[in-house]
Amino acid sequence: MTNYHSPVMLNECIEALNIVPNGIYVDCTFGGGGHSKVIIKKLDESGHLFSFDCDEDAYKNALPNDNFTLVQANFRFLKKFLKLNGVLKVDGILADLGVSSHQFDSAERGFSFRFDNDLDMRMNQASDFSAKNVINTYSAEKLADVLFYYGDVRASRKLARTLIASRPIASTFELKNILQEFSKDEKLTTQVFQAIRIEVNDEMGALKEMLLQAAQILKPNGRLVVMSYHSVEDRIVKNFIKTNTFNGKPKKDLYGRFETSFKPINKKVIIPSDEEIKVNKRARSAKLRIAEKT
Repeated sequence: MTNYHSPVMLNECIEALNIVPNGIYVDCTFGGGGHSKVIIKKLDESGHLFSFDCDEDAYKNALPNDNFTLVQANFRFLKKFLKLNGVLKVDGILADLGVSSHQFDSAERGFSFRFDNDLDMRMNQASDFSAKNVINTYSAEKLADVLFYYGDVRASRKLARTLIASRPIASTFELKNILQEFSKDEKLTTQVFQAIRIEVNDEMGALKEMLLQAAQILKPNGRLVVMSYHSVEDRIVKNFIKTNTFNGKPKKDLYGRFETSFKPINKKVIIPSDEEIKVNKRARSAKLRIAEKT
């Protein structure tokens, strides 16, 4: 198995799933298999683990177990691929959102401004839509919205105009240099690269689709465990668990009762310990939410 990254809050995630040996579980974000390896050890021969990942690099890490299936697809297609495997209901779903250290550390993938390479940022390398498309084809308004909502960039409209005036922008260092001329604060570069990556991979859209499907396929008392690294992601998860909606406004049924699919297990969001953050800097922004299907 290649060294992708150290899973954040590994023990907390596994405990949150409340695993039963003969259950069926889903790891939505297989990556290097850190979570999957531990889940599979807790299952007996009648249990099964389905793991999803659209990154072809992840397939080098596939587990040899007979009760393990690695699905080469984005987790937004969760229900479809489980049904293809004859599965309609599951006991638990885990999603560790964001980007693996492997993807950040692979220069040719274009996720990081530490390396000079093509602007790419595709998690699914079969996709024909990359960071170049966002940077070089979006209108000023659309680009500004991406920077503001996904990167918390305050001067997003001014920066969008600067980027458009600098087109074409082909490489990570070209983008990095433009951003550093715009502002000496390296935080801005991090924010912009994050925003572009989220847009390229439609991460928020995929998350919403997965949550809607999770509500349909989890068995009663089944667990939903989601770890996010961005405030928008966390808000989406929090709202959906609490209200069954993404805007935080609950819907009522015909009798005026609020519709709920989940019961929150942790009222307060779970964050990593100071000790874990010292060892794994990736853990700094992680937020873990756990819910049980009603």
